[in-house]
Amino acid sequence: MKLYKILACAALMVATASCNDFIDVPPTGVVDGDTAYAHPEEMVTAAYASLGDCWYDCPLNLWTYGDLGSDDCLKGGSGTTDTGYHPMEIFSTMTSTPGEFDSMWYLLYRAISRCNRALVALEEHGVEELGEETANRRVAEVHFLRGHFYFKLLTVFRKIPWIDEEVFRNNAHEDVRNDALSYEELFQKVMDEFRFAYDILPDEAPDGAGRANRIAAAAYLAKCYLTLAWGDGYESGTGVGHISQELMAEVEKYTQVVASSRFGYLEDFGDIFLPEFKNSQESVFAVQTSDYSEDNTTFGRANWSNTLNGCWGMWSCGWDFHKPSQNLVNAFKTKDGLPMFDTYNDETAYPVMGVASEQKWDPRLFHTVGMPSWPYKYESEFMMTKDNSRTPNTYGYYTSLKEVPQRSAGETYNGSWQAFAMNDYVFRYTDVMLMRAEALIELGRLTEAQDIVNDIRRRAANSIGKHIAYAADYCEIAQYPMGYFSSKEVARKCLQWERRLEMAMESSRFFDLRRWGIASSTLNAYFESEKNVEYDGQAYAQYLQEAHFTPEKNEFFPVPYNQLYYVPGLYTQNKGYN
Repeated sequence: MKLYKILACAALMVATASCNDFIDVPPTGVVDGDTAYAHPEEMVTAAYASLGDCWYDCPLNLWTYGDLGSDDCLKGGSGTTDTGYHPMEIFSTMTSTPGEFDSMWYLLYRAISRCNRALVALEEHGVEELGEETANRRVAEVHFLRGHFYFKLLTVFRKIPWIDEEVFRNNAHEDVRNDALSYEELFQKVMDEFRFAYDILPDEAPDGAGRANRIAAAAYLAKCYLTLAWGDGYESGTGVGHISQELMAEVEKYTQVVASSRFGYLEDFGDIFLPEFKNSQESVFAVQTSDYSEDNTTFGRANWSNTLNGCWGMWSCGWDFHKPSQNLVNAFKTKDGLPMFDTYNDETAYPVMGVASEQKWDPRLFHTVGMPSWPYKYESEFMMTKDNSRTPNTYGYYTSLKEVPQRSAGETYNGSWQAFAMNDYVFRYTDVMLMRAEALIELGRLTEAQDIVNDIRRRAANSIGKHIAYAADYCEIAQYPMGYFSSKEVARKCLQWERRLEMAMESSRFFDLRRWGIASSTLNAYFESEKNVEYDGQAYAQYLQEAHFTPEKNEFFPVPYNQLYYVPGLYTQNKGYN
């Protein structure tokens, strides 16, 4: 024991004696704060880089919430235990423990931290380094970025702490509760970010594609107002009986800014989802990606949110996630060119190339869903078969098309993982116009709303010959006849249907259902029917027997366990979760 004490004391003396020498050695690979803040442009670039700092366990396009949590999508992969996303699909087994929740929370707050640091750098050195005009513009851009990241956090987790540059300066992160602000107050904070950007930024960024601009800020303001206009997100306080006419008027105002801008509809729906059109007039704001051959880097700036979402056997590493549901395919059915609102899901149907059928389809089906017997992403040399499904007895045979390029272009990541240089739309023009139509309906301007919906359907009708001429005989789509939007009830039904078809597999469906206050009725009916589906005699999706959406709970996802107990007692959990 005496020897142990002597050795311990000697070790402590050595450690103490060498402490000053140790701390005087500057660390390598680290930029100290003063040096970093002296370069505000680089700090802003770091904040922008966070837009694409995604990975399969934290896809910042939110497909694992907005699509997987809806009636549009099955998870896919090798089975229900492949990744931790299964609870997001069936809801009934959801807890706060999946690492994917924690990864998303951490990644978004890391992005916010970069924004806060950039604002400090701009305040301290912006004018001297960049000049007043550029510095002011950069400040507005960073506020836009911070609003973007907070919007995602608020959309998924609801109860979140508001950490801004003042909290950062005071190192007070562990003093900010996640229930200090109400849902509405948090939205006001987010809207203040976008309003700041809207008041300062030009309509078009002089620095090129990917920079925040006034039109993108208007689109985000419209989205925020639209979300709040329907209610508080929980079904007891959301829906038609809670609609705010005042907030809908704000949606109309800001969507008019977008409608009056240089942005507009691309002529062909299919072009929207090809990389050569990624910064077209359809793209109001998008997360930018690049091929390694374009930017002279080793790996490029790929879209890692969708790295799991390639067709099995079509790509070298197609992991077969993000699988369209049969319910979604059925929703594209038409009769006399119009949706089959009440009967679309009465019978399972799917087009088979070369097999004639009286059933006709909205042409957007062939741009959205890859199906056996049809060319993959328009290319007849790459035909899909039933072999292009990894686990058909669990997830069926469909694959998602929008987020992938054409197979002939090859993969755009120089390595063993599949990844593509496909931009992620934050807002595309048609999305904003559908938001506008939604507001116009509630403001009683039904004819104007019908005109917007018909414009979108007209574009869909004109999107056959260029890319999917092989499906022409299977397609039929018509515009709504004059006066069809005869009441708000009819108009809502048409608008909500149009939004589903146009935005299918683009990560918005669950959030739309929640906004409209119909998530529980829609999803529980979907679980009941989808668990019995078959494709060519193969049953699948039977795991949905366990699925159930509980209103007043599942509208939002739980605060991650690791965050909840990082500082015990600081955060409270969302309603309904333990």
